[in-house]
Amino acid sequence: MTKNTVIAWSFVVALGGFLFGFDTAVISGAEKSVQLHWNLSEIQHGVTMAIALVGTVVGALMGAYPSDRFGRKRTLFVIAALYFFSALGTALAQDWYLFILFRFLGGIGVGVSSVTAPIYISEISPADKRGRLVGLFQFNVVLGILVSYLSNYLIGQGGENSWRWMLGVQALPAALFYLLIHYVPESPRWLLLYRKNRESALAVLKKINPLNYHEELESILASANTANGNSQASLFNKKYRFPVFLAITFAVFNQVSGINAIIYYAPRVFEMAGLGAQSSLLSTVGIGVVNFTFTLIAINVIDKVGRRKLMLIGSVGLIAALALVSHSFYSENPNGLAVTVYLMIYIAFFAFSQGAVIWVFISEIFPNEVRAKGQTLGSLTHWVMAAVITFFFPMLSEWAGGGTTFLVFALCMVLQLLFVIRLMPETKGKSLEQIGGNLIH
Repeated sequence: MTKNTVIAWSFVVALGGFLFGFDTAVISGAEKSVQLHWNLSEIQHGVTMAIALVGTVVGALMGAYPSDRFGRKRTLFVIAALYFFSALGTALAQDWYLFILFRFLGGIGVGVSSVTAPIYISEISPADKRGRLVGLFQFNVVLGILVSYLSNYLIGQGGENSWRWMLGVQALPAALFYLLIHYVPESPRWLLLYRKNRESALAVLKKINPLNYHEELESILASANTANGNSQASLFNKKYRFPVFLAITFAVFNQVSGINAIIYYAPRVFEMAGLGAQSSLLSTVGIGVVNFTFTLIAINVIDKVGRRKLMLIGSVGLIAALALVSHSFYSENPNGLAVTVYLMIYIAFFAFSQGAVIWVFISEIFPNEVRAKGQTLGSLTHWVMAAVITFFFPMLSEWAGGGTTFLVFALCMVLQLLFVIRLMPETKGKSLEQIGGNLIH
């Protein structure tokens, strides 16, 4: 019963990841129609594509404040509202400026969600199940991406204004998310560290771990005492420098793999390889299915195999797949089918490694007193890099060509492999307090 309760709470909060994935990918099916509808220049089109990511950067930057000040649960309500109004606003917008304002608000929702949801799930999860439960967030991200691709493909048959329906349909899962949040409790660690509410925290811990909840309570309190009870601790204190380095480096590598360029511009990449418009949209559905399948596999083995081994396997696979894509684009007549297959392989290895590990790993490596700030730093780095790559990818691929662009991504993954071999610690099976203590001493 307790196990199912924690899974249910985690899944509800992970729905923020579904909306995150849907919001991130849905624009790929609408971007060309939006450009034509308002007759946008290349720069305006770049702004249209990147504005949600700018909002995501802002949301990630401010994510720690509401999570720490008002609580994880109240912040989740705000996230749901942002997704809901963004979906309706973009669908109904009658001018371009209003459209990008609502895309920006949706981006803020994504940014805050990428901070708050993984923190919440990590703080309610037993140590031996934490990888799988926090992995539900990424599982829902890729499910959202897959559903958005399917939705775009189906709705895209509906005529010139179908793009409005593509964007507006997100209001339904956003409303469901808002309703379901009422049924999850506040994080026990937040209740202890930020509200000093021992009684409420103990009630939640008892539901999570009925056999050892007193010991867990004492462990959290001991960790707080070690930090001198300072919930206002500075993240850039010298003792936190290693987890700070890990979070920034991990987030940078996540994006220089080229993942967001492919998620945002998948139909365009396939057309560059010679596929027709409808075949390109259908191929993006294939990418969504592969992403979903291998994320599901990864979250089922992450607590057995460990975070580091998944990253080792994934890095090698990403290098090979990106090199093959690059080689295909260097040929005079790229084979659209071959590029599709190589990108599917790329997505499989990404989903199995970086995709499944990033939010788990960053949510684990910081001590309780700076976890929200650390998650904010990692998320902020991730989204700044995503915005930069999304904005420049069309120009880079036009100027340097697909071959050089994907070769750069492959070389970045060589650096990631070296980072994993030399510096990445393993965190599986350890309590948050153990991990935090090990990395700051």
